[in-house]
Amino acid sequence: MKTRPRNLAYILPNIFTAASIFTGIFSIMSAISGQFDKAAWLILLSLVFDGLDGRVARLTNTCSRFGIEFDSLADIVAFGVAPALLMYLYVGDEFGRFGIVASALFVIFGAVRLARFNVSTSQGEPSVFIGIPIPTAAVFISLLVLLFQKYSLRADYGVIILVFALILSFLMVSNIRYPSFKKVDTSAKNTMKLFVAVLFIALVIFIYPIEGFLLFFVLYILYGAIRALALFFKRLVKKAS
Repeated sequence: MKTRPRNLAYILPNIFTAASIFTGIFSIMSAISGQFDKAAWLILLSLVFDGLDGRVARLTNTCSRFGIEFDSLADIVAFGVAPALLMYLYVGDEFGRFGIVASALFVIFGAVRLARFNVSTSQGEPSVFIGIPIPTAAVFISLLVLLFQKYSLRADYGVIILVFALILSFLMVSNIRYPSFKKVDTSAKNTMKLFVAVLFIALVIFIYPIEGFLLFFVLYILYGAIRALALFFKRLVKKAS
């Protein structure tokens, strides 16, 4: 009887994971019915549930191998299949096989990214991600759809979404390192910097929700790519000298 509360605690993070799957399926159904804005926002909601399941598991000390595998299966639905179907139905079907390839690679490389993450990390949270996390790629595609809907860009520039999908697909399986915000330095010397950064981002997102979120993700993606290029040229200069 004493172990019952702890067994119930193990259910809590899995409820959020299940909610992420449900929202992903709901997004797929919305995209099929042509409700593209709704489908995109549901993927963003899946990101919230995906963030909560891990945090709840850590707070309740209920991290488990089952939870990790369940979370990965949820991610492939909510952040792989859902955004791939969204972008295909939104614009991909207008470009024939190119649209199919862009959507399929997004799911395939997303699955590879998740599998590589599972076999290369323990239950502890990593300080950096190798390759773009699949939720980041999925949310970026969703925000692009919302932006194109807001400014009616699909007819003239729809192919841009497919091009970005291909770029994100390859970045997911790349060796480029991206910071993990799950381990943020909250020491006294960085508290004010963190507060100012969060406040600035929050204000921009409040004024321009779609554009603000998209700008944040663009900067995050560019940070890893630029940092990798800088390290590459630094090694070349070191070898030359």
